[in-house]
Amino acid sequence: MPDKSDVLLGCAPITEKPGIDRAMRMAIQSARHGKKAVAFGHQQAFDAAVARVVHEIPVDAQVAEWFANENLIPVVRRRWKKILLNPVVIAIALALLVIGGVFAYRVHEHLLDFPGADKARRLLSVGASNRSVLLDPLKTDAGSLSDLYFMKHRLEHYNIPAEFAEFKTLGTRVFDDDEARRVAQIWVVEKRMQFFIFPAEADPKTGKVTDFADWRFVELEGWTGAVTQRNGVCFMAAIRGREKDLQAYLDKKKQ
Repeated sequence: MPDKSDVLLGCAPITEKPGIDRAMRMAIQSARHGKKAVAFGHQQAFDAAVARVVHEIPVDAQVAEWFANENLIPVVRRRWKKILLNPVVIAIALALLVIGGVFAYRVHEHLLDFPGADKARRLLSVGASNRSVLLDPLKTDAGSLSDLYFMKHRLEHYNIPAEFAEFKTLGTRVFDDDEARRVAQIWVVEKRMQFFIFPAEADPKTGKVTDFADWRFVELEGWTGAVTQRNGVCFMAAIRGREKDLQAYLDKKKQ
């Protein structure tokens, strides 16, 4: 029993006019490059010869007039709804939506970035991977550590903002980072929060270090940091959670 392609080849057109059904085009291409190429070529040649004979048969003028404006085989145009519902078109559209969504999220994420935001995100990853046992044990008020940093490590302006100065600490350390340079890390009792103090980064556009007294937020893999910059030094309070978890402490201080 002949398959679908054999049936299509039996009535294959002898011209290359546009509008040929896709299944027919596929069957013709397969026949031309397959085992049936010779037989199909003979069939096409025979059909073309028959067509030439038919065209040479004289037609009565009255009969010709009847068919002057008739489409004996109308071209079937694919409707736009059928095109849109094609699985390939749907898959491409979904892929473009996902790519667009990811791009928009990245743009939004960096829209309010500030010089040093990348360093802050890097330190969030440090905080997520470290444990308190890596720090030197020290139980005191966070605000009192400024003198320690200056006297022991010669770090100026490594101060704790008033919003977090009274938090009780578990430990601290000072270490060198390839990107953030000289960093002070503090672990506090309150919700296992961590503080990072590090040199500010100059604005690439102006080449100057511009302080900001407000709080700006960065996020990375479930961690959020609130950053402020004063006297050329950045302070970041980091917590495993969302922006609102840190905003509560900042709002409390304003009251």
